[in-house]
Amino acid sequence: MEPNPVKSFQDYFKELKDPRAKNAKRHELLDIIILAVCAVICDCNTWVDIAEFGHSRLEWFRSFLPLPHGIPSHDTFGRVFALLNPEEFIRCFRLWAESLREALGGQLVNLDGKTLRGAFDFASGKNPLNLVSAWVSTNCLVLGQVKVQDGSNEITAIPPLLKVLALKGCIVTIDAMGTQREIVRDIRHQGAEYVLTLKSNQGLLYEGVVESFKEGLKTNFKEIAHDCYETLEKGHGRIETRRYWTITDADYLNYLDSEGEWQDLKCVGMVEAERLHRGVVTKETRYYISSLSGKAQELGRAIRGHWGIENNLHWELDVAFDEDHSRVRKGYGAENLAALRRLALNLIQRESTFRKSVKGRRLKACWDTGYLLKLLSAS
Repeated sequence: MEPNPVKSFQDYFKELKDPRAKNAKRHELLDIIILAVCAVICDCNTWVDIAEFGHSRLEWFRSFLPLPHGIPSHDTFGRVFALLNPEEFIRCFRLWAESLREALGGQLVNLDGKTLRGAFDFASGKNPLNLVSAWVSTNCLVLGQVKVQDGSNEITAIPPLLKVLALKGCIVTIDAMGTQREIVRDIRHQGAEYVLTLKSNQGLLYEGVVESFKEGLKTNFKEIAHDCYETLEKGHGRIETRRYWTITDADYLNYLDSEGEWQDLKCVGMVEAERLHRGVVTKETRYYISSLSGKAQELGRAIRGHWGIENNLHWELDVAFDEDHSRVRKGYGAENLAALRRLALNLIQRESTFRKSVKGRRLKACWDTGYLLKLLSAS
């Protein structure tokens, strides 16, 4: 007998508490979850789509799922995921994702927020759903997500997410919203390094870093401990040059952080990006603080890795999964469906034999149950 392709789902989701009353449990909770995962992989974006997909593959699903009462209705899918505790569901998801990844020593973990605008409900005054996700850029793997509470911002959602992740030996990157002293302490407490974007909202620290690099460039960094690194990329009619500088000079760092508020601050960085496209040159300069040793190439790799959460996670969720247009709003449905998309994306990204886009692989899984089985086996 072939091994059950959904065994790891059963292992990690079997302890999930069923939110339904006893007399309403016509369908097994695990069956519902596995059906939904398969359907979301196969380009289904609504509860109606998910139920219809289940009916179209009923005999195949019966080969490895009990399904004592057949395929649940779309109302059942919607009701279950609207009631399901998202914190418990995400905890199971996180433990499952941790089981997929290899040891993360030295790897990049990017944290960033994304708003699901379609979840906004003007009639009830329900705000759009805002989620902060953790993304391993080197593995193309979502590790977890936390909802930003209504009336709050990403700053409050980042610490709970950091707390539950296994980050020892990793490099954590966050944009300017997460450049907070408490968040730095949380990252270091987890045994990880940090690379954080620095913008003008940090006041004197930002101004001091800008002035330090101005002075350094003016004197060619004479008697200032520093490092530099440059990359040149060509493609699609563009030429992009990126120059990275770091300052590790103790006198400068003590001046910038005289109170020692930024734990284990070892370097500050500057990136100058210059793009030539159709005869037009554009320039952009960004600044960073970090606990890394100060090698410009290492800092540059971390910075480029952080951009991957936009290009390889948020972009895929909007383009391949049409997430920004999802109208699921009832109860916890939007949050749980978002987790299903990220779970599906993890499985799709791990399968590399069919070298097509994420959208193309979703369609192939819909047409070919053998390929869908291969994706499930990645779990």
